[in-house]
Amino acid sequence: MLEALRQAVWEANIRLPRERLVTMTSGNASGRDPETGLVVIKPSGVLYDVLKPEDLVVVDLDGNIVEGKLKPSVDTATHLYIYRHRPDVNGIIHTHSPYATSFAALGEPIPVVLTAIADEFGGPIPCGPYAPVGGEEIGKAVVDHIGSSPAILLKSHGVFAIGPDVHAALKAAVMVEDVAKTVHLAMLRGRPQPLPEEEVQRAHKAYKEKYGQR
Repeated sequence: MLEALRQAVWEANIRLPRERLVTMTSGNASGRDPETGLVVIKPSGVLYDVLKPEDLVVVDLDGNIVEGKLKPSVDTATHLYIYRHRPDVNGIIHTHSPYATSFAALGEPIPVVLTAIADEFGGPIPCGPYAPVGGEEIGKAVVDHIGSSPAILLKSHGVFAIGPDVHAALKAAVMVEDVAKTVHLAMLRGRPQPLPEEEVQRAHKAYKEKYGQR
């Protein structure tokens, strides 16, 4: 079932430890099929280096298992809440990547002090409130506080990145950690100043309209 989506979600999941965004079994990636609304997600507690495409679990938007022998991620309710409330989102990545999560531990957004942040995120990377794991509360916090950003930090937890597909969400998750590391290093040396709002909007618009192949 959903062979192409299953392959894409598997590839995104195994990229997470390669990009140093997760350790052991933490974090997860999921993707939604726009036609059926079905979601493919990582199974709970399975090591990435033994994860196979057939291990992924297919669930409907109510959380019912449609296909799969393993238990889905404990974050499944979070992913499904986001999908139900954001029809533009078809890919979600969750990580505890260390530099970004250090901002989350302090309940702080990542300020827009780099052109890379302006380009990719269009403003500061927001930090939402703490929410308990296992239910819909995290999904609600993401939806309520992410705004137009493709990524958000959640206080004392980690990173959620979203996109029109799972690969776009993965890119956002990788970029969050990359810019968080640079901002962290800059803060050790001084106090980096945010870019002017008009420059942030100009850079973000140009990036969306001109970057990459069309």
